[in-house]
Amino acid sequence: MLPTHTAQRYAQPLREGGSLPALVETDAGLEVVKFRGAGQGARALLAELIVGGIAQALGLPIPTLSVVDVPDGFGRAEPDPEIQDILKGSVGANVGLAFVPGAFAYEHAAHADIVDPDLAADVVWLDALTTNIDRTPRNPNLLVARGDDGPQLWLIDHGAALYHHHNWPSVDTERAQTPFPAIKDHVLLPIASDLEAADARHRHALEGDTLRRVLEDVPDSLLVAAPPGREPDFETAGQARDAYLRFFADRLSTQRWVDQAEHARTTPPDTSALAYRR
Repeated sequence: MLPTHTAQRYAQPLREGGSLPALVETDAGLEVVKFRGAGQGARALLAELIVGGIAQALGLPIPTLSVVDVPDGFGRAEPDPEIQDILKGSVGANVGLAFVPGAFAYEHAAHADIVDPDLAADVVWLDALTTNIDRTPRNPNLLVARGDDGPQLWLIDHGAALYHHHNWPSVDTERAQTPFPAIKDHVLLPIASDLEAADARHRHALEGDTLRRVLEDVPDSLLVAAPPGREPDFETAGQARDAYLRFFADRLSTQRWVDQAEHARTTPPDTSALAYRR
């Protein structure tokens, strides 16, 4: 199960992301915390926990996930009114990731040669499964840090994945099985190995109770939260979990999104427009 930690001190905002995460001291040490009171709301935290939980289940390199409880009055001394508003709206369950000391942002031109092609394929496969639009050269959401055996790649920031859950009434089997054209822009696609082989490595790992266990780790309060001005999509957390399970069951019942991603990997980019402009 995901550990639950308690926020103790707001240490430093991290202004690189639109959701304004922060370094927070918890009862378990320093963590990067994403707050439910930020503009992207509870749905972004759901994507963090679900996609991050799947990544952990597949053995992919992601900082350890946790649920971080923000008590009432936390960060009261923070002078920035924007941060104060976020913290006031974040009382309760939020998402933490273990702080990775010395990590810096992945840059494809500088770091592509340190990434194993099979690992690159695994990450592309995960992002195609979870419709993650936010792992591009412009915004790779990857960190590099020194490890025992050399540079270590870390996956971070999955809040933009699972975009279907912003409109549950539109989700049916056909929508769940739809290929993911945006995968052609994935930062690791040019160095990835065979995606069908990655599919063979990981699809079976999500059979059985794996996805249900991932969803059981998600706090009920996040599953039934609704954006401001909207009614909740589900009356109970159990109904929400069942909806996510149906989505993944439908998506994993087809190869369409895998075939589309493999086609993108093996198809040279169209440079005709660039040549015309020259």
